[in-house]
Amino acid sequence: MLSLKSLLSGVLAALLLMASGLAVAVPEIQHWRAANDVPVYFIPARELPMVDAQILFSAGSVRDDGKPGLAQLTNALLEEGAGDWSADVIADRLDRVGARFSASSRRDSAVLSLRSLADPRYLQPAVETVARLLKEPTFAPDAVERVRQQMLTALQERAQSPGTIAQDAFFKALYGDHPYATPPEGTTASLNALTRADIQDFHRRHYTAANAVIAIVGDLDRSAAESLANALVSGLPKGEPIPPPPPVSPVPASQTIRIPHPSSQSHILIGQVGVSRADPDYYALYLGNHVLGGNGLVSQLSQEIREKRGLAYGAYSAFSPSRQAGPFLMNLQTRNDQVDTALQVAQTTLREFTAKGPESPVLEEARQNITGGFALDIAGNGKLVNYLGSIAFYGLPLDYLQNFIGVMNGISLDQVKSAWQRHIQPDRLITVIVGGPALTPSSAPGT
Repeated sequence: MLSLKSLLSGVLAALLLMASGLAVAVPEIQHWRAANDVPVYFIPARELPMVDAQILFSAGSVRDDGKPGLAQLTNALLEEGAGDWSADVIADRLDRVGARFSASSRRDSAVLSLRSLADPRYLQPAVETVARLLKEPTFAPDAVERVRQQMLTALQERAQSPGTIAQDAFFKALYGDHPYATPPEGTTASLNALTRADIQDFHRRHYTAANAVIAIVGDLDRSAAESLANALVSGLPKGEPIPPPPPVSPVPASQTIRIPHPSSQSHILIGQVGVSRADPDYYALYLGNHVLGGNGLVSQLSQEIREKRGLAYGAYSAFSPSRQAGPFLMNLQTRNDQVDTALQVAQTTLREFTAKGPESPVLEEARQNITGGFALDIAGNGKLVNYLGSIAFYGLPLDYLQNFIGVMNGISLDQVKSAWQRHIQPDRLITVIVGGPALTPSSAPGT
């Protein structure tokens, strides 16, 4: 056992060493459908004797259907028992072959990830274990209660964090009645109301072949990859395709929400509805945002807020595209007595950037930073399978990786400016401030 774990650790160390000298050699994506019609995306990576696989389902919190936390609770229970295997048996089966398994639930998707050595002696038992987790989860009553309590404890911790308080308030204000507004973690009331039957029904409807995609990266040939994909999902019921989430409505007017919190610093979130992952403007917005707030301390937000005025340790911005329009968000923390000043600087920086766009030399520096770092972004099976999973889930082109640098290099300054002016409205921002004492009615600002 020790020798197997040592081998896996050595493989991972070698992977990190290789990444430092990686050239931009972008692999080709192979695509087919498994025996039960599940789309499969595969990149052979023969340099290291490892395999990474992801199975993604349309089973994120957007599918909670009025029962917040249901998707996350269902996903977390998958490794808590399957068939006649207990959670301990499952963990032991994976540990004996040195495999790593994880399950996670996001707003759009639920993801099951497996990392294993490619040798069939280790890979086959690991795949058989994951396949059974998918096909025969027991959702035992004691496991349901144990994981429910874990999630309730996590909610109590979240309720003390100004950052998560701000995030939940921001999503609620931004998305209103849309399913994206609901916190994936659920609420105390919703978690306590969930039943085992709710969990079983959610799994039956969403963890199906019709709602799955597979991403595989590793030391396999095409035939072995096909066998692996079939073994993972052949036991899934066909099911019915889940329709896409409803469209997102833009914010009609600016709104400022101030939430008191006993902290010396305030967390500030400023943003609006952004774009979906399929929006063709995403690339120009991504490039422009690298200048505004996506490139660490050298971005304009950080320069204006941190370097010039010392209002915060840092400030950043990002687009988080989803199947429907995800948020555009600026984020910073500052002392309670500096909130209004920092807020004004952030809003002014965004307004001027949207109106004028970036300067040409700065845009070129951002472009070179993105394209120059792309090789490291996809270095290693783990990073590559994450990219591949996104390509599979969001239906991006098979040549996405090969074309990424070319697309970035082909975006003009005018395209960046026009994309920002189409999608960003500085006069319609949601602003959430968490920190400082409660305001008296006479001093509370209008919203």
